[in-house]
Amino acid sequence: ENTVKFKYNKINNDNYYTALVRSNVKSLKVGENLNEEFQIYAGPKSTHILEQQGIDKAISLPAMLDYGWFHVIAKFFFDSMMWVDQYVNSLAISIIVITFALKVLLFPLANKSYVSMAKMRKIQPEMKKLQDKHGSDRQALGLEMMNLYKKHNVNPASGCWPVLVQIPIFFAMYKVILMSFEFRQAELGLWITDMSMKDPFFVLPILMGASMIIQQRMNPQPLDDTQKMVMNIMPIAFTVLFLFFPSGLVLYWLTNNVL
Repeated sequence: ENTVKFKYNKINNDNYYTALVRSNVKSLKVGENLNEEFQIYAGPKSTHILEQQGIDKAISLPAMLDYGWFHVIAKFFFDSMMWVDQYVNSLAISIIVITFALKVLLFPLANKSYVSMAKMRKIQPEMKKLQDKHGSDRQALGLEMMNLYKKHNVNPASGCWPVLVQIPIFFAMYKVILMSFEFRQAELGLWITDMSMKDPFFVLPILMGASMIIQQRMNPQPLDDTQKMVMNIMPIAFTVLFLFFPSGLVLYWLTNNVL
């Protein structure tokens, strides 16, 4: 029922935090008193700290950790990484371990994609012959391609499934590393002292872009020139995009590509 606002100001290098609570207008009789009490939590959004607060259970402080649409997946990843961190004492290693575990879990699905890609590579010379034969006749080329896929039992769409599965995982990881207090000032190693911030020398994003290029070279190349151009631009575009992403997230994507 109340409107609550929080303000932050920096004055002469001092930090000032203000909590403003505006309640509804109350009507009091002559001589009547009214007392209203408020509880304010001022501290980090650390899951461990929030869960240990001895306050009314109706007030769920951990609910402040909102990971967005993929909250359930993100919370699972967070709990998993924190569990691994107990034994390895490194959130960077925890990210690598969880990424490896995800790869093992999703391998049956990914393996179908790899098999399909391998078959596509084998029939690529035949696809090129069909393209040269039919030229700009898209309808005839499409029919011949479908017959070729049936002949060799190839499903081009199967290569998309691992990518689609990665989308919610990626966004969940992004939210966990960006929003979780535990990743603030968590060292990755060497020059990276805060995994919630970008790589100051952009080494990880460049390595990630290089891994994408190697992946593309392993996959069959599109026959269409426009598609080929788009595929060649993608690693560059992703590298530029990842330059300013949290270094912990780039570590996840790089590890995922290498595996």
